[in-house]
Amino acid sequence: MTAISTTLPGVAAEAALAVPGVTGLQPRLSRRLAAAAAPTLTDATPYHTPPEAAIRADRAQDGSGWHIEVRCTLATGRRALDVAQNVHDRVEAAVTSHLAALHAVQRVTVEVTVTRIATWHDGA
Repeated sequence: MTAISTTLPGVAAEAALAVPGVTGLQPRLSRRLAAAAAPTLTDATPYHTPPEAAIRADRAQDGSGWHIEVRCTLATGRRALDVAQNVHDRVEAAVTSHLAALHAVQRVTVEVTVTRIATWHDGA
């Protein structure tokens, strides 16, 4: 892995989580299964999936840039299409800016998958 490929998921996760209406990021099934198969942690060290685990950053098949996949959960009360478009735009801008700062300007495509709509319950 290159330095760029290890930092892109973090940059994309931060941008996605900053979008109003995004309640979290959900790892792919393969990541969740790998975590489930890992040794059990003690109660003092509960398992926590880092947000970047829900981001997949791959080189485009033709080598012309990067393909970023974001899997997110949304809050109720917002149009999923609008939030997903906002996630797309912010992730694309953040990753493009990050690559430019590293003098590695390349084409970026972003795919956003809404995995669920979370219902929030007020604690009152």
